[in-house]
Amino acid sequence: MTLDTHLVQQADPIAAPAPSGRLRRFARPALGLLLPVGLALGWEIAVWVGWSNGRLVPPPSRIYAEFAELARSGELWRHVVATCLRVAAGFGLGTVVGTLLGAAAGYSTLLRRLIDPSLQGMRAVPSIAWIPLFILWLGIFETSKVALIAVGVFFPIYLGVMGAVMSVDRKIVEVGRTFRLSGPAMIRRILLPAVLPSYVIALRSGLGLGWMFVIAAEFMGASEGLGYLLIDGQQLGKPTEIVAAILAFAVLGKTTDWIIATAAAPFLRWEDRARGTES
Repeated sequence: MTLDTHLVQQADPIAAPAPSGRLRRFARPALGLLLPVGLALGWEIAVWVGWSNGRLVPPPSRIYAEFAELARSGELWRHVVATCLRVAAGFGLGTVVGTLLGAAAGYSTLLRRLIDPSLQGMRAVPSIAWIPLFILWLGIFETSKVALIAVGVFFPIYLGVMGAVMSVDRKIVEVGRTFRLSGPAMIRRILLPAVLPSYVIALRSGLGLGWMFVIAAEFMGASEGLGYLLIDGQQLGKPTEIVAAILAFAVLGKTTDWIIATAAAPFLRWEDRARGTES
């Protein structure tokens, strides 16, 4: 009995920090909400006390009312779904092409010297400049919009994959050859783990540009989508609708970025990364 009690007393200090660690895990995401919530609350108070009329920059209460009205009428979901489908299609297309060309250019010096200068020049072309050409080639409907989004997604993924393949440590590859790994085994056990961290960052960068390019895409005669809400709010002089559309873009962009980061996290647990100090 005495020995059991002694063991329990020794185990208690080890188990005690568990609630604190769980609380810290939930507190970290909440910390990122302090700035936007604080700014929103401060602006709401400023309008409420009369320091501003809130006409050009509406307070959160009016934006919430606009969201509620759009949701009640069904317009919000219709526009959100249309935009998300366009981004998903463009992101998928740009990811496939960017990954294949980036991997090929990173692996082959000849191919890299052949295609990379042209792609780097095209990368500097503003997104708006592609719109007239895509309209002439693909028409004004969904195909041209998806193609424009795919262009925005393609370049960061192409650069990220090419750079990751080129930066694989030659010593690691030599170790794989020493152990006589086959081609598929070399890719699975050596190349993929080495490339994956940079690839995830490239995916997140490409997705962010996809959300930016969808606005330009929906300026091409779209009748639905969050970009259409922006244009409609501008033409009708409704800043509340404009801010609501911008916030919807921010929420959707952050949510999809979190999905990619969360899905990739189990595959990156092996990384030995430096972490910043917490206070």
